Amino acid sequence: MATSDSTPLLHADGLHRTIQGRTLFDAFALRLAPGERVAVTGPSGSGKTVLMRTLAGLEPLQAGDIRFLGRPLGSWRMPEYRSRVMLLAQRPTLPEGSVEDAVRAPFAFRAHRGRAYRPEAALALLERVGRGRAFLDRATETLSGGEAQIAALLRALLLEPQVLLLDEPTASLDAAATAAVEALVAAWLEQAGGRAYLWTSHDPAQVARVSARRLQVGPS
Repeated sequence: MATSDSTPLLHADGLHRTIQGRTLFDAFALRLAPGERVAVTGPSGSGKTVLMRTLAGLEPLQAGDIRFLGRPLGSWRMPEYRSRVMLLAQRPTLPEGSVEDAVRAPFAFRAHRGRAYRPEAALALLERVGRGRAFLDRATETLSGGEAQIAALLRALLLEPQVLLLDEPTASLDAAATAAVEALVAAWLEQAGGRAYLWTSHDPAQVARVSARRLQVGPS
C-alpha cells in the first residue's frame, strides 16, 4: 500500500500503559514519516521496551490508537503487520538449529510469501559485520548475546520490513561491531523509499549518531 507525503508510516496517539499500578507512559504520541530516524530515550525501567513491543503489536493496547499506513492496528492481520513493522529485541529469541536455519525459517511463513531467502545476500551482510560463512553454520544455542543480536538483525534485514523497531540492538556488542550494525541499518534505510526506524539506546553518543529526532519516555 502506497502512502502520500502527508501519511506517516506509523502513527500513534494517546498511548497509555500502566503495569501493577505504575504508569509507564501516558498520552504518548508518535508520527514516523518515511525516511525518519528517531531515537526513543529514557532511563532504565521507564517503559521503552514496553512501548516498542506495543508498537509491534506484542503488548496490549490499554488506551490510544496505533495506525500503520493510515489503517488502524486492529484492521491488520497480525502476521502481516509484524512482517512490515518488525521488532528487533535486545535479547532476541532464536530457534534451535543453525543460524542459517533460524534466518531462513520466516521465509516459509505466509506473511513473507513472495520473498525468498538469498544466501548470497546473507553472506554480504555478514561480511559487513566481520562474520563469514562459518557464522551461518553455528548452532544458535552457542551464540553469545551479541552474536544473537547480529543473527536477529541479519534475519530482519533480509525480510525487508518497512519499519524497524530497534530495542538496544547493540547493547551486547563491542565498538567495532556496533559501528558495523549502525552502518547496516543506515544502508537498509537508504536502500529503498518508504522505510523508517525507531531506535532505543542508553548511549547519548549513539543516539546522536543514529537519530535526527528524539522522543522521551518517562522523566527527563
